[in-house]
Amino acid sequence: MKVLVVDDEALARSRLISMLQDIGSEYEIVGEAENGADAIEQVTALQPDIILLDINMPGMNGLEVALHISKHENSPAIIFTTAYDEHALAAFEAQAIAYLLKPIQSEQLQQSLQKARQLHHGQLHDLHSETDNKRTHISVKQRGDLQLIPVNDVRYFRADQKYIEMRHSGGVSLIDESLKSLEEEFSEIFIRIHRNALIAVDSISGIERDSLGRSYVMLSGCDEKLDVSRRHVTALRRLLKSRG
Repeated sequence: MKVLVVDDEALARSRLISMLQDIGSEYEIVGEAENGADAIEQVTALQPDIILLDINMPGMNGLEVALHISKHENSPAIIFTTAYDEHALAAFEAQAIAYLLKPIQSEQLQQSLQKARQLHHGQLHDLHSETDNKRTHISVKQRGDLQLIPVNDVRYFRADQKYIEMRHSGGVSLIDESLKSLEEEFSEIFIRIHRNALIAVDSISGIERDSLGRSYVMLSGCDEKLDVSRRHVTALRRLLKSRG
């Protein structure tokens, strides 16, 4: 089983690696990462079966890393490692595949690894659907490099054949996600304006109609206009009116 170790503290990573080596050769340590972005990139490159993932990391925490990883077709099993007390751990119990409370004991690590081995890859997707945590960034693979685009920089998502076109402050990126799942995850900040488009509410500068009665939404700081379907016009006008 291929294992990736993720923790922002070098000493914690070294200790876990040493414990894994003592447990046996059935666990191959394929890499280690010190932050969330590096972890996501290494999951794509190394395809680990199991990740030992610290929850409390600066920037992107372990829970958000797990949400990104859940988008992978063959998502690995995750064992959360955390310094939280038992009351805080109870909040994660329903979503975690397994968890270890620091300082980690060898016997607990071995038991969690066995549990992770028995799980199907698809079970990590349940973490994404059950937890209330939402991503703050969208991961994009571009020219072989991983880019993390802040959700607050995204102006709209638009379906383009089998991909989603994501317009953001830095340009346009293609992502392999469904418009439905994006709508469910970011319903508080994006609104559906067409069967093939979601738009960030804060990016809307107004609505206009042409001579044929077709409606378009205008984007602030941008000349581009997006079609608004008839079924969504009323809800969009109501939302904009409520925002003043």
